[in-house]
Amino acid sequence: MFSNYLIGLREGLEASLVVCILIAYLVKTDRRDALKPIWIGIGVAIALALGFGCALEFGSQELTFEAQEALGGSLSILAVGLVTWMVFWMRRTARHLKSELHGKLDAALQMGTGALVATAFLAVGREGLETALFVWASVRAAGDGSTRPLAGAALGIATAIVLGWLFYRGALRINLARFFTWTGGMLVVVAAGVLAYGVHDLQEARWLGGLSDKAFDISDTVDPASWYGTLLKGVFNFQPDPTVLQVTVWLLYLIPTLTLFLAPVGFASGKGKVKGPDEQGTRPSKAPQA
Repeated sequence: MFSNYLIGLREGLEASLVVCILIAYLVKTDRRDALKPIWIGIGVAIALALGFGCALEFGSQELTFEAQEALGGSLSILAVGLVTWMVFWMRRTARHLKSELHGKLDAALQMGTGALVATAFLAVGREGLETALFVWASVRAAGDGSTRPLAGAALGIATAIVLGWLFYRGALRINLARFFTWTGGMLVVVAAGVLAYGVHDLQEARWLGGLSDKAFDISDTVDPASWYGTLLKGVFNFQPDPTVLQVTVWLLYLIPTLTLFLAPVGFASGKGKVKGPDEQGTRPSKAPQA
């Protein structure tokens, strides 16, 4: 549940910051007439993400076992690639997100209503699709058949919405650079587990060999049904009897990716402390009257 909460919080907060930037800019420039197309674009993006998640869940149920495993493994690897790209992208461009979105919004305002809808849709839709895909892959990796993973993701998104609203109203200030660095690092760890599980899916689909070559088996020591086994599964997608290929892929992904992500370069090494929404463009200089 924690890993899915983290996914929902991280992706949801990015989307919330984008929405805050767009709305605050329109209010500050006295273009409240453009708010409706923005909200339409956001609504369409959310609907698309929900529809995509439902299609993944219910569409895969009609497939054979091997086809389900092949689809699950392929999409898990795709989800890891997207999340990895996302955390590095956010680490590199977070400080310039405000000016980038303002430029796109200025161009859309000149082009008309359709362009405004498209701008909001594209800005939020990417986060929504990434969230749907990664949560689906993480739920498959959890494999306990409960609703806790989905509840965790929903709770994370709800938390992100509240934080976004507090940023917009100017009631909350945190070090966003540090927040995105720590949550990004934790997401890399979660992604490593999803990647290993995706490889296992492809082994069960017979796309990859080595299914019977176990790296170790500590099932007798770590009971998957125990509270600590469930905790390890939920946070790290840990399994007590991984294959050699799973462990190899996990190490080859986790060690270099986490090392590069935590290296003191880019905005993570910036000297200025990010104090809150003003620096990130999530709050106007004076809170607008809704």
